[in-house]
Amino acid sequence: MKRNFLKGAAAVAAIAALSACGGKKAEDTATPAATDTAAVAVATPAATSTAAATPAGGAVTYASFTGDAAAGEKVFAACRTCHVFDEGVNRVGPSLHKVVGRKAGSVAGFNYSDANKNSGITWTPDVLFDYLKDPKAYVPGTKMAFPGVKDDQKRADLVAYLEAQSK
Repeated sequence: MKRNFLKGAAAVAAIAALSACGGKKAEDTATPAATDTAAVAVATPAATSTAAATPAGGAVTYASFTGDAAAGEKVFAACRTCHVFDEGVNRVGPSLHKVVGRKAGSVAGFNYSDANKNSGITWTPDVLFDYLKDPKAYVPGTKMAFPGVKDDQKRADLVAYLEAQSK
């Protein structure tokens, strides 16, 4: 019975991950590692972390956290369905090759929304930290269906991983 429950939980997590990335089937867009049960399970956002102090003014900033790139790689498993780091390889989302420091909407061959193309955003660590909390709120009109990483520490870890991959 425990085994059937685990299979059911994995299926629910997989459906959540697929719906977050625009409903594409995993086999249409994912690498084999992205469809692995453990990788898909991290797609479910956890409660907001209270580990970092909130600066005066109430806003949580990337600088409030110490990002852990190794932990961020695990968080990135939810992103892998739509994104890879290979230069020139676009999937449902654009390549994230050297994303940190890059202008939004600038990957050749990817069909961006006008909102993203015309946003004027440069993907700095601070901007990525804010954007990845709720992409649709940060860039209204974006095609990115991912609901975001609500846990501040996990988001900081993800940004640290993106920075490490951009070197």
